[in-house]
Formats: sequence, C-alpha cells, structure tokens
Amino acid sequence: MDKIWKILVVDDQADNLQVLRGILSDAYRLAFAKNGEQALEAARRHHPDLILLDIMMPGMNGYEVCSRLKADPALDHIPVIFVTAMGETEDETRGFEVGGVDYITKPISAPIVRARIRTHIALVDQSMVLDRLGIAGEFKDNQTGAHVRRMGRYAEILAGRIGWSDEACHAIGKAAPMHDIGKIAIPDQILLKPGKLDQQEWAVMRTHPERGGAIIGTNGSALMQMAARIALSHHEKWDGSGYPNRLIGREIPIEGRIVALADVYDALISRRPYKEPWDPEAVISYLREQSGRHFDPELLPLFLDAGEAFDRVRAALPD
Repeated sequence: MDKIWKILVVDDQADNLQVLRGILSDAYRLAFAKNGEQALEAARRHHPDLILLDIMMPGMNGYEVCSRLKADPALDHIPVIFVTAMGETEDETRGFEVGGVDYITKPISAPIVRARIRTHIALVDQSMVLDRLGIAGEFKDNQTGAHVRRMGRYAEILAGRIGWSDEACHAIGKAAPMHDIGKIAIPDQILLKPGKLDQQEWAVMRTHPERGGAIIGTNGSALMQMAARIALSHHEKWDGSGYPNRLIGREIPIEGRIVALADVYDALISRRPYKEPWDPEAVISYLREQSGRHFDPELLPLFLDAGEAFDRVRAALPD
C-alpha cells in the first residue's frame, strides 16, 4: 500500500484553508492551523511530511514559525513551502534564509501548488536520509548537529547569490551536511584524539573525503550525486594544495567550492572544545587572506556580502 503523505496547512484566513483543502484533500492527509502557535503544536502532534505556511499572520509570522521549526531537531527535516501574497524578491529571499524550500504567491494556481508539492514530496525520503547521515557524521565532534545544519543553510544562501535556481539551492542545502560523512569510517582514537595528530594519523584522517564519496556512492539520484561530489571535494583548495586529488581552480566542483567556504566560516566563528569562537572581523580577514589560495576568489565576495543572512542562520540554529 502506498504511503499517504501528510501536509500541514497554515493560514489565518479560513477561506484560504478551504481553497487548499479543495486542491489537496483527494491526494493527501491534511491538518490545519490558523496561527503560528497552533502550527508549531500541530507539527509536533502530526509530524507532517510537508508544511504549507502563510507569512502574514497575527502574532507569530511565518518567518518566525519556520525559524522555530528549523531550530527543533525533531521538526527541522520537514520541508516548508511559503504560500503568501508577499511576492517581492526580498520576501522570497527572507523565506529561503529562514529555511523554506519553496515560495508560492497568492492568488494560488491549483496545478502549480500540486506540482510544487509533488516535487518536494519526492525529495522527502532521500532528504531525510541525507539529514540523518549528515548529523551522524558530525555527531562525535558536535552532538547538536547544528554545525552541519548551519553550513547547509550558508551553502543554500550562497548558491542563490550566484544565480542558482530555487530547486538547485534547496538541493545543495540538503547535500552540504553530508560533507564529512566519511568521518564515521575514521577510527575514534584518531578522530577524537585530544592532541595534535602525527603524520600517520593525518594520513588516515585525510582519507575521509574518499570514504565519504564511497559511502554515498555515485549511482543514486542527482541529489545523492551532488552529496558525493561535495564529500569528495570539500577539502580541495583553489591553488591546488588541497586533498585528496589536488584539484586546481575550476577543476574543483562548484559545490565543493561553496561548501569549503561554508564549512571553514562556521568552524572559525563557532566555539569548539579545542578553541573559542573567532571574532567576526578576524574571520573575515582570514577568508580574504585565503582568496585565490584556499577559496574561489569569485565566490568569496558574494559570500562575505551575505553576512547578515548568516547571522540570522546562527541565531536560529545555535549549538
């Protein structure tokens, strides 16, 4: 028997809820909420596969609802599609920054709503696998898994700034957290060693990109193939001094160049057991110093321009 997918529809206007009921009730199991607090309660109670979320609601608006969903480890995997009359570019950008996967403007078109939902429902199963594997790869170093979630958002934001489609941005947001999955194959005495690694230990540690690529494989969906490219290439450097393949410049897949920036940025600006967080100005100075060395010199300015968006991500997803 085929799975019946559950969708939570959130809107403060009863007529909008009724319209969406008419469009979706024949194919999906539906739950409804009329405000932000009800939406969060319904998400916890029903565990929907997808949420259709209005933005302009009294009290808690849709952006805040989405931020709270993405900050809750039990709910953060649920795709959120904003359905709203707010159609300006900056409104859409804000929606993606807080973790939405798509943006549908009112008045809605039934075929468009159905098509967008089918697209995102098709990604739910593999996205959940990617999320859980990404957190598994991070769990030993950072038990909240917040690092991989944040860097996925950073990568998604940067991809949008270089002109990727909404679908492609969402894909890299889901694939980026898989970058270090190969670490689950690194022995604990090396991965968790409190002191510096010796030469032999570093040689083993540097195998994690290849191990990650092998774990994900290359014969899956386009999303899984992207995740494999990221796992294999995120330690390559623009000047060819990275590993494992010493790729130079645009030989490095664009996904790997994006994730390299997101990964290093979050590692530097966050507290770790072995270090205090760097001052934001020191982080920016270091990234600029590494332009054309570690990082793609064309991507770096776009990344630095997204600082306010990254601040909001860190606020929504603290360690």
